Amino acid sequence: MTKIILTGACGKMGKVIQSVVDARDDCEIVAGVDKFNDNSASFPVYDSLRSVTQEADVVIDFSNPSLLDEILRYGYKHQTPLVIATTGFDDCQKKKIADASQNCPIFFTYNMSLGINLLVSLAKKAVDVLGNDFDIEIIEQHHNQKIDAPSGTALMLADAISEEFDKPKKYEYDRHSKREKRTKDEIGIHSIRGGTIVGEHSILFAGRDENITLSHSARSKEVFAVGAVNAALFMKGKAPGMYDMSELVK
Repeated sequence: MTKIILTGACGKMGKVIQSVVDARDDCEIVAGVDKFNDNSASFPVYDSLRSVTQEADVVIDFSNPSLLDEILRYGYKHQTPLVIATTGFDDCQKKKIADASQNCPIFFTYNMSLGINLLVSLAKKAVDVLGNDFDIEIIEQHHNQKIDAPSGTALMLADAISEEFDKPKKYEYDRHSKREKRTKDEIGIHSIRGGTIVGEHSILFAGRDENITLSHSARSKEVFAVGAVNAALFMKGKAPGMYDMSELVK
């Protein structure tokens, strides 16, 4: 039985995680962390990780980037694997995660969906086949409550694509502010916010007289919760290091 501490326990994703765990018999949530406890959880909820007294095999984080330092300190102090599923980290915070993984096992990805990670593999294969002959544009769509833009998943896709080229691509977020032709060394990234869209990501490869589109559509938040719980079971007992979905799906 894998014992889990869930940060962001009373948020939307926290409640979905609870539902997924309740339906399984190989894991349990022994404690939660949330400053806004609505007293709906079946386990104790604390206002900080420092207050948690229960022992656990792994922490699943679906909270807020502002809590990163506290989560990393907990992982280091207790040598507890961390599944970091929060989005919206800046470059400095990403470096902190990478540095912390030298002393603590950390599972970090911009998207916990198995389908999205398959999309990454397909995009890399498309680049290998199409080369520099196709312009690349990424379009991401999310609900109107999402704060960060572009999404971490869109940046993950762009980074994976860029790595396939000899020279890194530059990312273009604001093409309307300049009047000039599109260059070959760029990837356009476009963000749409509206309604209750869970998550839509498309990669357009636009060539001469033909277009190819790879896309993924998330229909509920449960796909991310299932991925996070699977990652938690995978991380139990792991040695320090950085892990991601590529290890999980091998």
